[in-house]
Amino acid sequence: MVKVEAEKVKSIGGVLNDKNRPLKERFRALFTLRNIGGQDAIDCINQCFRDDSALLKHELAYCLGQMQDREAIPVLVRVLEDVNQEPMVRHEAAEALGAIGCLSVKPVLEKYLNDPVIEVAETCEIALGRLNWIDKKEELRDENPYASVDPTPPASTKNIADLKATLMNEEESLFNRYRAMFSLRNIRTKESILALAAGLKGGSALFRHEVAFVLGQLQEPCSIPFLAENLRDTAENEMVRHECAEALGAIATEECIKILNEYLKDDKRVVKESCEVALDLCDYENSPEFQYANLLKE
Repeated sequence: MVKVEAEKVKSIGGVLNDKNRPLKERFRALFTLRNIGGQDAIDCINQCFRDDSALLKHELAYCLGQMQDREAIPVLVRVLEDVNQEPMVRHEAAEALGAIGCLSVKPVLEKYLNDPVIEVAETCEIALGRLNWIDKKEELRDENPYASVDPTPPASTKNIADLKATLMNEEESLFNRYRAMFSLRNIRTKESILALAAGLKGGSALFRHEVAFVLGQLQEPCSIPFLAENLRDTAENEMVRHECAEALGAIATEECIKILNEYLKDDKRVVKESCEVALDLCDYENSPEFQYANLLKE
């Protein structure tokens, strides 16, 4: 958590909550608040759940989960319980509650295990799995090179064939399929990435969206054709298409930029906005500042 004066935090929160600002600026303000942390940042993020952009609100919930601050729990519970919020926003609130890792939220998650919105119900199932894992005091092995709080720990095996079999097994629990997913991500070979990409044809929209998210973390060009196919499929769940767009933005090749520009006027607002944010990410990934920062890390 970065120590920043309260007035400066509120100023950044003002950018986040200003609907007249470009969406890319509001996203940058959100990520800054996430990195600052603390109650003032949480309060600024909470105010923004009144916005009309489902994409932005879903990112608010994601950031609160990544902050892992228990002070955010009441905010996330309220969002999960608000049936007027978009499914992708409620889903992200449930996932964030699992990410924070406080066992006291188990009854809330159990309450929505049979939610009529399947993505919300499935997310509560996975979040409860994570909390039960923590409750058993089993080690949450830190093999994640991406500094993100994952919905599940990785599977123990590193056998790609076995992991892919679990990943694609519709009879297996989502919790275990997610574990296979994160193990394949951590292996980070072309073989493991192509195994992951096969998951974009899974039966669950929630599952497909998480596969796209993970492929975005990997930033490997070999996944571009698979992500592009799902983005281009107008019959695909908008939550999946949005995540494919953002993954392409993270990969940030010329091909990705061309594909994203095709959908800047998509009929689905969340897809259109995702392409806008993804193209801003492409600009950043290809900027001299980013390239120089990467050189310093080497």
